[in-house]
Amino acid sequence: MEIMLPVSLTSAAMFGLLALWLAVRCGRARLKAKVGHGDGGNPLLARRMRAQLNFVETAPFVLTLIVLIELAGRGGMWLHLLSILFVFARILHGIGMDAEKGGLPRQIGVIVTMLTLLGLSVFAALVGFRVV
Repeated sequence: MEIMLPVSLTSAAMFGLLALWLAVRCGRARLKAKVGHGDGGNPLLARRMRAQLNFVETAPFVLTLIVLIELAGRGGMWLHLLSILFVFARILHGIGMDAEKGGLPRQIGVIVTMLTLLGLSVFAALVGFRVV
């Protein structure tokens, strides 16, 4: 039996694992700071919560675009690679958010995330308008 939407399926799996990793990082910081709700004024916990939320703000759009591009018959290895690149960008962002002043990992994560979202959006629009 052929797997339908293999890129979407593997992307959703990777995104789910990444969401879990970000949640565990928040939980560990929460336990260490002994904070039950909110960030308790703990800067590391606040940054980790923000990294988790930033993923939650972008991943649904990226995954939706991946699914729709694949449904339109325009998937393939390039879409797999872009999905993997997005995951690495979000890992870099999460790690980079631990630093008080951000740093290079965070910057790379943000830039790659935005370029991924822009690229997928433009490509989906071009497919929708039957330009490509």
